[in-house]
Parts: sequence; C-alpha cells; structure tokens
Amino acid sequence: MRIGTAISYAGGFGESVADIVELEKAGLDVVFVPEAYSFDAVSQLGYLAAKTERVQLASGIFQIFTRTPTLTAMTAAGLDFVSDGRFILGLGASGPQVIEGFHGVKYDAPLARTREIVEICRQVWRRERVVHEGKHYTIPLPPEQGTGLGKPLKLINHPVRERIPVLLASLGPKNVALTAEIAEGWQPIFFHPEKAADVWGESLAAGKAKRDPALGELDTFVTVALAIGDDVEPLLDHVRPMVALYVGGMGARGKNFYNDLACRYGYEAEAKLIQDLYLDGKKEEAAAAVPAELLRAISLVGPAAYVKERLAAFADAGVTTLVVSPLQPGREARVAGVSQLRELIG
Repeated sequence: MRIGTAISYAGGFGESVADIVELEKAGLDVVFVPEAYSFDAVSQLGYLAAKTERVQLASGIFQIFTRTPTLTAMTAAGLDFVSDGRFILGLGASGPQVIEGFHGVKYDAPLARTREIVEICRQVWRRERVVHEGKHYTIPLPPEQGTGLGKPLKLINHPVRERIPVLLASLGPKNVALTAEIAEGWQPIFFHPEKAADVWGESLAAGKAKRDPALGELDTFVTVALAIGDDVEPLLDHVRPMVALYVGGMGARGKNFYNDLACRYGYEAEAKLIQDLYLDGKKEEAAAAVPAELLRAISLVGPAAYVKERLAAFADAGVTTLVVSPLQPGREARVAGVSQLRELIG
C-alpha cells in the first residue's frame, strides 16, 4: 500500500512544499494538488516537480469543464515532462456550484464528457493526429461551425510516456463504473471500507468487466485523516467541519453527491440533519452532528495497534494508496506520522 498526501487549497504553499520535501524522504509516494476555485494546480505542480525527486505528482483534481480536452492532454504531457514521468492526471466533474458559479460554464453530461476527454487525451499522448467525433466534442471543428480552416494536428513534442495514468474522482454508480472501465486510478471520498462493497461493488464489477487488460489493475486512492498515538482520539473533531461542509453544504437539497453517499452508508437521518443545519447557516451545529462512528471509519486515528487493524480493513476493501491528512500540528509531527504509517504498512 502506498502513501500519499495533498497540499492545502489555500495559503501556506511554501510551507507545504517544505513539508513534501521532508515527507518524500520519509517514504511519501504521491502528492495531490487540488484545484477547486483556488490558485490553479498546474503552476504548483510544476514547482513541486523542481523541488522533489521521486514522489509522484497528481492533479487532485482538474475539473473536466474548465479546459478543452486537448489542453488537458497538453498540460498533462507538460507536467509529465518536467517531472521526468512522475505525473498522474486526476480528473473530476466537480459540481454545478463551482462550474456554473465560478467558471460560468454549463454543468452537463459529466459522464459522457469524461469518457470523450480520456479518449482524446490518449490520442494526443500517442501523437496521433487528433480526430474525434463525439456528442460533446468534435475535433477538428466542423467547417460549418467555424472558419473551415481547422485540420487534424498532432502534438509537436514527444511525450515522456504515451500512457499517462488517468485517475478519476467519482462517487455515483455510473461514474464509478466508468472509472473502473477506462481509468488507471479511482479516487472516491469518505471511503468506508466496511461499507464500500455494498455501495460501489456492483458498479466496480460492471466497469471492470469492460476494462481493457492493458490498463492493469485499478488503483484505488483513498483520503484519510491520520494521527497515530494513545491520546489522539480528540483530533477526530478536526475532521468534522470538512465532512459537514461536503455532506451539508456542497450542493442544494436533492443535488448533493456527498449527502447521497452518507445516505447510502446508512446515515440518512444524520445526513438530512447535517444538511438542514448547514444550509441554515449553523455550521458548528452541523459539524457536531456528524456521527463519530463515521469519522472513525473513514480515518486512521488511534493507537498504532488500532491503526494497523484499520489498515488491514482498507487493504481488504481494495485500497492501494492512502492519501493522508496528518492531524497533528507541526512539520516534525507530520513527518513522524508518515514514517510511523510506513512502518505499520511494512
């Protein structure tokens, strides 16, 4: 099992980079750079490529609506080049609040768009002349829709790899099935190892049945809060606001993917309460309403023996990479946490 981490959405980039340099020495395998409605991830990934030597660099995530498919492919190839083949292309749909609210782009057909984007990216990386006729993207642009001067082109540069790993962040049944079919990696959120098979097992099996064997086994990247020690249980409270934000505030009633996930885990009443409180502006009360049982299940917080047991549960559920969010403050504690986890994984 590999170990990853993610840098913060906002602020402290210099400190985060210094952390990553030390975490790489402690055994970190991959670092994710998010791109919500903060600074772009590309500039930060390029900077990290220059400051690190071994750790893989992943976009976590590029939103599929904010770049053309070919620009996404060009960007991935460029980041793979400057990192000497260490880049992972993380893609996701985000949600209408960000896509329409911040970018002013219509949020539609995320599933079909994702499939087409991945197909186009792989054409670009193989240095084929890009020709694509899909429902949502047509390359080159048909003459009647433009000047008529467009022609098929191929990437000028030779990519480091013609198959850059694609990781899809997905939650819904159809999205997860698509991920298992076409992607090298899958990144769910709030992964509950004991309930994952009930929620996603059927979708994963359906996608894998159509999977090209050349893609290899599906890598599963799961984000977990991390704190190892005998007196760290109270640190779980630091996870509450984030869970409340997603389950309660990331979308309107009836249009919140994360709330739907909590319901599928069996927390229907709690999910409704969290959302009602959050949307009424009672964020602290919403955070307090997050079930402790759920927090423990999706985290690695507790004594070393307990964490080792939880590691086995995540492994049994198919997790291949743990993307940790250290809860203990200070660089020394964060590095120590990753080192301890590396020892426990063995």
